[in-house]
Amino acid sequence: MEEIPMGAGLGPCVVLITGVMAAGKSTVAQLLAESLPRAVHVRGDVFRRMIVSGRAEMAPDEAEEARSQLDLRQRLSAQVADAYADDGWTAVVQDIVLGDDLPRYVDRVRTRPLHVVVLAPSPEAVRTREAGRGKTGYGEWTVEAFDAHLRSGTPRIGLWLDTSGQTPEETVAAVLDGLRGGAGDPGRWSQEV
Repeated sequence: MEEIPMGAGLGPCVVLITGVMAAGKSTVAQLLAESLPRAVHVRGDVFRRMIVSGRAEMAPDEAEEARSQLDLRQRLSAQVADAYADDGWTAVVQDIVLGDDLPRYVDRVRTRPLHVVVLAPSPEAVRTREAGRGKTGYGEWTVEAFDAHLRSGTPRIGLWLDTSGQTPEETVAAVLDGLRGGAGDPGRWSQEV
């Protein structure tokens, strides 16, 4: 991986920040985009909220319509990220992309380099963060079920970070260190996908 000087941008690329609900994706993606000189924050959830009528929320049973809408949302965010990267931006995408959706998302993004960052705090940390948020996301899901899907059902692509004890700023520093080929645990960071 080519070394990126401190303070420099990443250039046109896509960085996917994913993880379970309340893992810190929104905050980390925003801070990461703000730390770069030419970056955008593509929020996958915006595409879900754009559906005014007929929206089907994802539930553990993965109803066909909800699955179809999730697939559409992920296709749209990949297309938007590619469009920004084509125009010279670093596109920081933030969404829940787990299980078989992760390699499918990687295949959908045309831009290279594509960097995948999986935020994987402990279930205890997620429960604490969820309790402190102004919104609740778990509904029919449990933190444990989502965590199990992440850890046992999601391919080990990209940089996986246990952010349980990290501040958002520390997580962004770890992501940038990984992107810059830093001295962190090299086994956790895959080269560009």
